[in-house]
Amino acid sequence: MPLRQASIRAALAAVLALAVAPDGFSTVAQFTTKMAAMTGQTDADYTTRQGACDLRKLRGKQLVAKPGRTWRYHVPEAAARTIAALLTIRDQVIARLLAGARTPRGGAAHRSPGPGSTATTRLCASTCNLFQDLGLTTAPAAA
Repeated sequence: MPLRQASIRAALAAVLALAVAPDGFSTVAQFTTKMAAMTGQTDADYTTRQGACDLRKLRGKQLVAKPGRTWRYHVPEAAARTIAALLTIRDQVIARLLAGARTPRGGAAHRSPGPGSTATTRLCASTCNLFQDLGLTTAPAAA
């Protein structure tokens, strides 16, 4: 599930917004309505059929669960943390890294001060703090 697709990012954000309901969200129609509201689309632009397809994709990745034979969906706690981490890392960390890596327009190329720069050190520390706040751990590297 590539996060570079805007529709998948919007679906993750909509599911996360609906995850706070105590009994989950009721139907595909409720998800579709939330998705359309968040993206600014009309009901004709984002149909219930597309919403059902997006929910099936998320269920396949175990980010959304549908217990038993009910109409309700819910987001497990671990999945909510994963979704929040994915969206935060993409929007807050990676986007800022890419913005900082660009060379300034119209000027000479910026020379990097090297790996020991204070900016790199601050970025590493803030990334570690973000992962700790989100409750994410990394697996040890294979030997």
